[in-house]
Amino acid sequence: MESPFPEPISPGKTRIGWIGIGVMGAAMATRLLSAGYFITIYARSPSKALPLQSKGAQLVDSPYKVAKCSDVVFTMVGHPSDVRSVVLDTDHGILAGLNPGGVIVDTTSSSPAQAREIFQAAKAKGCHSIDSPVSGGDLGARDGKLAIFAGGDEVVANWLSPLYEVLGKVTYMGQAGCGQSCKIANQIVVGANLLGLSEGLVFAEKAGLDERTFLNAVRAGAAGTTVMELFGGRMIDRDFKAGGFAEYMVKDMGMGVDVVEESEDERVPVLPGAALGKQLFSGMVANGDGKLGTQALITVIERLNGK
Repeated sequence: MESPFPEPISPGKTRIGWIGIGVMGAAMATRLLSAGYFITIYARSPSKALPLQSKGAQLVDSPYKVAKCSDVVFTMVGHPSDVRSVVLDTDHGILAGLNPGGVIVDTTSSSPAQAREIFQAAKAKGCHSIDSPVSGGDLGARDGKLAIFAGGDEVVANWLSPLYEVLGKVTYMGQAGCGQSCKIANQIVVGANLLGLSEGLVFAEKAGLDERTFLNAVRAGAAGTTVMELFGGRMIDRDFKAGGFAEYMVKDMGMGVDVVEESEDERVPVLPGAALGKQLFSGMVANGDGKLGTQALITVIERLNGK
């Protein structure tokens, strides 16, 4: 049975698969369920699937089975190695089960080189792959306000628009891997903003300022950012619940500062700020705080100041 691509996507016809139901994945899948799409899910820990099952999702026991009964399969997993296992495993992976014409949409923050590899592997099977990492955290996922960065075939990315519109705002970035490259650049900016916000709050406290008054004073000026709106209050309240794990920033920023992909040395710039940011997030992981939210970066600055 072939996927309906390029027939228009609609809730009554297009079958969605979803793999990866952590904080972000569960919120995104819930929005598609609420929009009327039928979703088949896979979870390594089946008990975590119960909230989605209660909303109508069908649980199966392998990525292969998800793909077999889906037209579009989304992935939102942790690391590039997880993406490789879920998508490319020859016995149990998505591509092993995906019907001709099916589409893989990887929303994981992953490797541009691997995105290109998956694109070619899908193409060889008569399928399609779009790398579509997202930014906006748990609140953006819940509210359908994610920034989505799409790389791959533009025609396929445009075909996916009805699904993207449920999740947020998509920007087509270019060929396969460009979505992932955009996400890495995004994380470099986010990391710098988190560091500046952390240091600003620590300085304000040391100077005897009320931290909330400080935030309210500067948010309308040049210092105001989305990072401040999302995380400033959480930092003050010591709310370090993860929308995105701190350990993932080590991965994401590392792909920008550490990895020379496919010997393309000229594509790897010198990024001293990102390198420092990665070291500080690595310090969180070393302190056992890798599963805290990225806003917990302030604890590293506090430790450096003897708090």
